[in-house]
Amino acid sequence: MNHDVLTVIGVGGMGHAIARRLGCGKTVLLADNNEEALIGVAESLSAAGHHIESSSVDVSSADSVRALAALAASLGNVTQLAHTAGLSPSQASAKAILAVDLLGVALVLQEFGEVIAPGGAGVVIASMASHLLPPLSSEHQYALAHDPPGELLQLDFIRRVSEPAFAYPIAKQANLVRVRAASAHWGRRRARVNSISPGIIFTPMGQRELGSPVGDGMRSMIAASATGRIGTPDDIAAAAAFLLGPDATFITGTDLLVDGGAVAALAAGGKGTASPRHPARG
Repeated sequence: MNHDVLTVIGVGGMGHAIARRLGCGKTVLLADNNEEALIGVAESLSAAGHHIESSSVDVSSADSVRALAALAASLGNVTQLAHTAGLSPSQASAKAILAVDLLGVALVLQEFGEVIAPGGAGVVIASMASHLLPPLSSEHQYALAHDPPGELLQLDFIRRVSEPAFAYPIAKQANLVRVRAASAHWGRRRARVNSISPGIIFTPMGQRELGSPVGDGMRSMIAASATGRIGTPDDIAAAAAFLLGPDATFITGTDLLVDGGAVAALAAGGKGTASPRHPARG
């Protein structure tokens, strides 16, 4: 039997929720660079009856991502991909954030674009931070969309980024333009790819950011939003299920903002506080 394969890269709160929601009846390939977390989530989902395979991956390494894509293809038809791996400003340096959040996404889009099954779909987890940063110039956007992955971190304007709080929204905005460009390549395989920009989500990463110096601003954004609550991993899993499923077959190359209305409130003059240097994070 040739199984359909759901690949989930990053097994944190969002990745775990997506695997749990979409994994029924599929081979679920989990990948992460944190071996302890990978084992824990694999055991949890296996205990719930899911068919789980797992693999370590370094998304900033072309060889590692290529090997993961090959493994996924060897397991069956790669019909769904959810790329959730990322680092936040309170977790890492600007260099590490750009390597994982920017380069890593470009590598995953490239390698899985070669193995995604006809009719398949992928989602990349970006962030509402990308919507809070002023748009990059058209020249910079073109480079981030089309330059080979191995050249992205050598772009002059990327090399000048030294602050984690600025590297994060730059990387996430790059995700949006990279997904738009990748949709054409994926389309040649009759597959789709989109991004999701979460707002402030109750994950371990989100809780860490809430405890950081920008936490008060994030809480103000939640209070000013239309929903008035923090998001959950299941909110993101529901959005991923839609974009990866049969009801979204005419949607590709776009971004879905899932933030409870926080960005809309800011745009309308709400009382939440954020800035390009210290944006709220999903």
